[in-house]
This record gives sequence, structure tokens and C-alpha cells, in this order.
Amino acid sequence: MAKTKLLSVIVPAYKQEKTIGRDLTNIVQTLETGLPADFGFEIICVVDGVLDHTREEALKTKSPRVKVFSYKENQGKGYAVRFGMSKARGSYISFLDAGRDINARGMMMLMAHMDWYHADIIVGSKRHPASIVSDYPLIRIIYSVAYHFGVRVLFGLPIKDTQSGIKIFKRKVVEVILPRLLVKRHAMDIEMLAVAWHLGFRRIYEAPIKVRFDKSVSSIGFKFFGANSASKMLWDTLAVFYRLHILHYYDDVNKDNWLRT
Repeated sequence: MAKTKLLSVIVPAYKQEKTIGRDLTNIVQTLETGLPADFGFEIICVVDGVLDHTREEALKTKSPRVKVFSYKENQGKGYAVRFGMSKARGSYISFLDAGRDINARGMMMLMAHMDWYHADIIVGSKRHPASIVSDYPLIRIIYSVAYHFGVRVLFGLPIKDTQSGIKIFKRKVVEVILPRLLVKRHAMDIEMLAVAWHLGFRRIYEAPIKVRFDKSVSSIGFKFFGANSASKMLWDTLAVFYRLHILHYYDDVNKDNWLRT
């Protein structure tokens, strides 16, 4: 069957030299066997700062479907995902954290939910009733529950987990929100979702995922999540709220002031 649709998968990677080759190979094999017959795919690995041998190891992946991009300085996961999205060609654009905390087969579950719900965005959710979550630190569970209560109050999003590192967007959503986004590090997920919701993309749903937390390989600077990270997350989240509802920065009328980052 001809490949009439294309899925782009952004894989941001930070200091993953020991695992990135295995991760990319696993994603390739998973998508080759799991996607519907009419789907092709591309994997865009964005090395968030050339600080070790992650780029070299990623380039060793033996698949023409894997493209590797990098830049010299570490910019943060939000920047890496946006950079990858700007290079994506797919009609569906997703991102998946390196590190294998999240089982790559979850991508097929998200794609199925995208079809079932005719969704604009599907969010992988640790708090979905059908999700399987193991070895997840209690402190992160506490932070997560508290944070997402605040997110619901501030933004009205109809989901319980905004922070899991696997999401899929229709291309039209990415094309609308991408020029407006600012957050480079903390709260990049909530900015994407809140801006999309604000701009009328209301078909946002959750899908179950399988997560096994491994602090030794978790990606993009999330090896430890403590009070300092929580405070930065809160600050960035409040900044998104301020830009959204006070400054109206993300609205079309403010287009000339959007930063080209």
C-alpha cells in the first residue's frame, strides 16, 4: 500500500551519548511494525547542545528515516522541540523524549486516539486509567497532582497530565502555534497546550501510556526534579498565563511582536 500520510517524530536529546543510538533504533523498529500501512514516518533527533558524543552516536543510526540536527549551546527541551517541529514534514507531528522512560509503542496508541476522537492534539497521560506507571518517585507524583490542579484553574484545560514527554499534533495546529511560542525550558508543554486551546483547538484528549522511570537515562535535564525545578516550572507557567490573558501576546493582533526564536 502506498504511504499517503507521514508522521514526524521529534526526539530531543541532551547528554544521551550512552543511549541515544539504542533509543532511535528502538523507535524506528517500533514504528516500522506498528504504524498503519498507509503511514510513513520520519524521526528528527535534535541534539540540545553539543556537549558530549550524543550527536555522533545519533548519526550512527542505520536508517534513512532518521535525521539528526544539533546546535552548539544547550537551549532547553522547549527550544529543541520547536526546532524539530520547524523541520518536520509530516501531516502529524509528535515528540517523544529520549531515555526510554516512555515506551515508544505508546505512539501507536496516541495515533489510534487521534483517529477515534478526530483530535487536534493527543496527550500521553500518566494519569489515564489505563496507563501503566512504575518506579515513579513519590515527590514527582505529589508535584504533578498539585501542578495540574493549578493548570486546570489557570487555563481550563480538560486534561490531567500535561507534562508527559509524548504528544501528537495535527500539522495545522503546529503551524498556528509555533511562531507564537517562547518557553525554552520549563513549562514548554503547558505553553503549547494552553495556546492551542486559547486559539480554538478544543479537541485535546488524553491517551494511556506505559512509563517506567529510570533516573539514570531520563532526558533533557530531568534527572532530578526538586524544589528548584518546581519553582522554575511555576514561574514559567505563571508567565504563560500573564502573556495569554494580560498581555494577549499570543493573539493574532500581536503578530508583529512575536519573537522569531
